[in-house]
Amino acid sequence: MLTFIGDGTEEDRAFARTTHLAIAAHQDDVEFMAYAPIAACFGREDAWFSAIVVTDGAGSPRSGPYAGYTDEQMKAVRIREQEKAAFVGEYSFLSMLGYPSAAVKAGEGALVDELAELLRRARPRFLYTHNLADKHETHVAVALRVIAALRRLKADERPEKVFGCEVWRDLDWLSDDEKVYLDCGAHPNLMRCLSAVFDSQITGGKQYDLAAEGRRRANATFSASHACDSYTALNYAMDLTPLMDENEDIVSFISGHIARFRQSVEDTIRRLKG
Repeated sequence: MLTFIGDGTEEDRAFARTTHLAIAAHQDDVEFMAYAPIAACFGREDAWFSAIVVTDGAGSPRSGPYAGYTDEQMKAVRIREQEKAAFVGEYSFLSMLGYPSAAVKAGEGALVDELAELLRRARPRFLYTHNLADKHETHVAVALRVIAALRRLKADERPEKVFGCEVWRDLDWLSDDEKVYLDCGAHPNLMRCLSAVFDSQITGGKQYDLAAEGRRRANATFSASHACDSYTALNYAMDLTPLMDENEDIVSFISGHIARFRQSVEDTIRRLKG
């Protein structure tokens, strides 16, 4: 594990002051799915954002100046980029665990142990990770490992709220009363700077920066059909807090969301078809 603390604060203190924590699969996922808490904590002394990145970045797509990079070279680049983002965003701490994606998807027990220990150290009030309906299998696997780690914690060690955020599949399909609205409108210059530091991805062939900003702007406008815009940039999340209870079935939980969406579509068609 590599831990980076941009302002030089002693490590235990950097963990202890954390109020908002994101646990993401890849370098740059944090900035795309959890910009709202980054912005909410930026420049404050009473609220601190921290991040944990689970995988090693070896599987990143690459082209242009990065086309000939080996996996080891790419891992080093992605570490540097993520540290730049942590410095610019004034994260309390950044930990990069360096697991191969295959190990995460296979259910690596050591990862759950490590996540549980990190959560005990940080004890955030609010936790952000991937949503369970994401298109990317590694994202879903990370969310599952996070849930497993949370279930190992005592009640007083757990966060108040856990959110599953959109990255590879958006969450506009959720029923409006089940959406968590993450306001991303603050510090738009910071938002663009955090996205831009991931040059290996953008120059390397994926316009994540434009895509993430476009989604936020689209969500802000399309979030309400009969009202003026209340947001300038918006991400959606689903509330995963109930899943800290080991008696809550994960498959049934997400299936319920899908079933309620299906029912709402069917009800609207039946009502309007005449």
